[in-house]
Amino acid sequence: MSAATAPTAPSLRREFEAVFGYPPDDCFRAPGRVNLIGEHTDYNNGFVLPIAIDRAVHVAIGRRPQGRSEPHEHGTAAPPRRQESIRIVSDHRDESGERLAGQFAAEELVPGALPSWLSHPAGVVDEIAKTTGTIVGGIDLYIESTVPVGAGLSSSHALEVAVLIALDEIFGLGLDDREKALLTQRAENDFVGAPTGIVDQAASIMTEAGHALFLDCRDLRTRQIPFDLEAEGLRLLVIDTRVSHSHSESGYGDRRRTCEEAARILGTASLRELDESLDLGPLNEEQKKRVRHVFSENARVRATVELLEGGGDESRSIRGIGELLLASHDSLVHDYEVSCTELDTAVAAAMSAGAIGARMTGGGFGGSAIALVDTASVDQVGEAIRATFADHGFRRPDIFAVSPGKGAGRIA
Repeated sequence: MSAATAPTAPSLRREFEAVFGYPPDDCFRAPGRVNLIGEHTDYNNGFVLPIAIDRAVHVAIGRRPQGRSEPHEHGTAAPPRRQESIRIVSDHRDESGERLAGQFAAEELVPGALPSWLSHPAGVVDEIAKTTGTIVGGIDLYIESTVPVGAGLSSSHALEVAVLIALDEIFGLGLDDREKALLTQRAENDFVGAPTGIVDQAASIMTEAGHALFLDCRDLRTRQIPFDLEAEGLRLLVIDTRVSHSHSESGYGDRRRTCEEAARILGTASLRELDESLDLGPLNEEQKKRVRHVFSENARVRATVELLEGGGDESRSIRGIGELLLASHDSLVHDYEVSCTELDTAVAAAMSAGAIGARMTGGGFGGSAIALVDTASVDQVGEAIRATFADHGFRRPDIFAVSPGKGAGRIA
C-alpha cells in the first residue's frame, strides 16, 4: 500500500536523452488529486475540498536542436512532419508493448482527430495559442506517470497541468495559478470535449503540501486547510475499483446539463445561489434530486472545513469528518446517482472493517472510493475490502494510501 516510486530529475533526463538524442531543458511534475468532499459542485459554482496526492505526472521537456528531426531510439516515435511539431513519448505502453508516442503541429489541431491520451496535451497547446497567441512548436516531451489511469484521481488533468507548466516555463508565458487552472479547464472542455469543472486543475496547481484546498469555484478564492493525517494517527486509503470511466463518454455531461436546466428554471445563475427557502416546485423529480445533492454537498464541504480548522479541539479534527464523508456518498448514490455497485461495496466493506468514514471520489460511474482509517487498521480494512470484492466476483481492487502532497512545479 505504499506510494508508487516517483521518477527523479536525473532518471527523467536519462530517458529523455535516450529517446530524443539530446538532453532536456528541464523537468516538471503535476500531482493527481483526491477530492475529500465536494463532488459535482465545482461546475455548479460551489465549494470543493481536494488534496494533491503523492502520485503525479512527470515531464521532461526540451527545445529541439535545429536540424534534429529523428528520435534517437528507433521505433519510439514516428518522424515528425516538420521541425515545428510537438513530439510526445510516454512510459506507458500499448497492447503490443510499444511506448505510447505521438506528434502533432499546433497549426493543424482539430478536436477529435487525435488519440484520446494525446488530446489532453494537444488541447493545452491549442488553448495556449488561443489565450496567449504563442504557437508552440519544436518541442519534445517525455512523460512518466504514477497516477492510475481511469481511477478517478485526475490522471488526465495532471497530464494537462504538467504539460502546461513545462510550456509556461520554456516559452515564458507568465501565467499565474488562476490562469493556468482556467486554461487547462478550457482545454478539457473545448478541445477534449469533457464538460468538467475546475476542481482537478486547481487542486493540482494550487494546493500546498500537508493541506487540503478549500476552493470557492464561483470566484476561485482559496484557503489552505491543514490536513495532517500522521499527527492524528490516520491514513487515507484509495480503493481503485478498476471499473474504468470516461467523463466525455459517461453520464457526467447529463448531470451537468440537468443542473444548468434546473438553475434556468429557478431563475438563478447557478445552483450555488440557492437557499433552503427556495421553492423547487417547478422542477421535475430528477432535477429536484440533483439540486438537493448540490445544496447539501456544499453544506457538507463547509462543515468539513469547520471541523478541520477546529484549533486543537479533539471533537473538531480530521477524525470528526467521517459522518460527513458517508453522508456525501449517500447523496451521490441516491440524489446524484453517479455511484456503482463496486463503489458502494468498497464503502460498505471499509466501514464494516472499522473505517472512520468512506465515500466515492471523483466523477463517479466507476473509479475510486476513499476510506479514512486508523494507521493500525490499514491492513485489516484493505484485506476486508479485497475479500468482499472476491466474494462478489469483482476484479481485485488496487488499494493504496495517499498523502496530501504539494502542487505542480519544477522537479529539483
